[in-house]
Amino acid sequence: MMNQHSFVPITPSFSVVALFLISSTITITSTRAFAPSVFSAPPSVTQLKQQSNPFHMEGVHIDPPDFDAIFSRIQEVSPLAQSVIEGRNGGRGLDAVSGDKNGEALNWKTVESNKKGTVREIQRVDNYNGVSGAPMLRFRASMTGPCLGEFFGRYIMDLTERKKWDAQIHDVKDIHQIDNLDAANAAMGMGQYGECSRLGIGYGQTKAALGITPREQMFTYGLQNFKDGSSLIWGTEMDPKHDALLPPGPRHTRAKSHLFAATLTPTGAQSFDIEYVLQLEIGGGIPQFLTTPVMIKTVKTLFDVAAVDFAAFADVGGKIRAFLEEKFAEEDERFVGLLVPV
Repeated sequence: MMNQHSFVPITPSFSVVALFLISSTITITSTRAFAPSVFSAPPSVTQLKQQSNPFHMEGVHIDPPDFDAIFSRIQEVSPLAQSVIEGRNGGRGLDAVSGDKNGEALNWKTVESNKKGTVREIQRVDNYNGVSGAPMLRFRASMTGPCLGEFFGRYIMDLTERKKWDAQIHDVKDIHQIDNLDAANAAMGMGQYGECSRLGIGYGQTKAALGITPREQMFTYGLQNFKDGSSLIWGTEMDPKHDALLPPGPRHTRAKSHLFAATLTPTGAQSFDIEYVLQLEIGGGIPQFLTTPVMIKTVKTLFDVAAVDFAAFADVGGKIRAFLEEKFAEEDERFVGLLVPV
């Protein structure tokens, strides 16, 4: 079961229809059945990927997502994610990638630009990966406070926090969490995409609103951590062939999060940038010219709500400080030292 600091990142629902997607807290364990023979060559990265299905190893018989394909698409639409994965951002954040057209083959269009706002730029590209019913949206934001991907995910999953900015959320929960993170990291290429500290299957559902029926999703999600303090929250809709895993109850119109990713990278001791990409197909024949503006407004509200708490990091009664105090008490080495603001 998830504790109060768990998260499963899912994309925001909104006042017209549901928006879902991904993020959760999993205890890190080390599970190795046998040590390799001293007489045999160590397995290659390719062999490890092929042999490691973290879901099968924990009794969930599903086909794992193609991690290489997921992270390849994330890097194609998120230059910040690419620079973090390749280890070349160097604390420059969005300034290192904004306006850089090198390597970007997609025809991005600027929807909004506000260099003084929390969200400094919003862009879109249509028909990404052959999907005509949902544009790929990209939000670029700068915030004050510690760069904590795990905490940012709470605004997307924690029901109490979500209700503060998402009036349509009805339910979000883990269907299954992967405890064997050794297997998860092996399947992802042993550090090729950072260190996986969260992996699982999530479910989300929104309320009916304005004559629009509820939407539901089931998705694979994850959280990657990087040596420079960056984090990457990602997710993608699960294939309908795995629908037997859906929770009991009436079924609803399925929305499809073709891709979601939020990359956070520190730009200083108390500042960080975020690049948030989302391609969500609402389903039910609702035209995107109605849904996209509301989706954009909702994501901006998410950033506004989160920015207040991150900026108040140093406050004794602040949410992030309480979060860090609990993590410090649990001796989670990733958070040691963050209780003393620089």
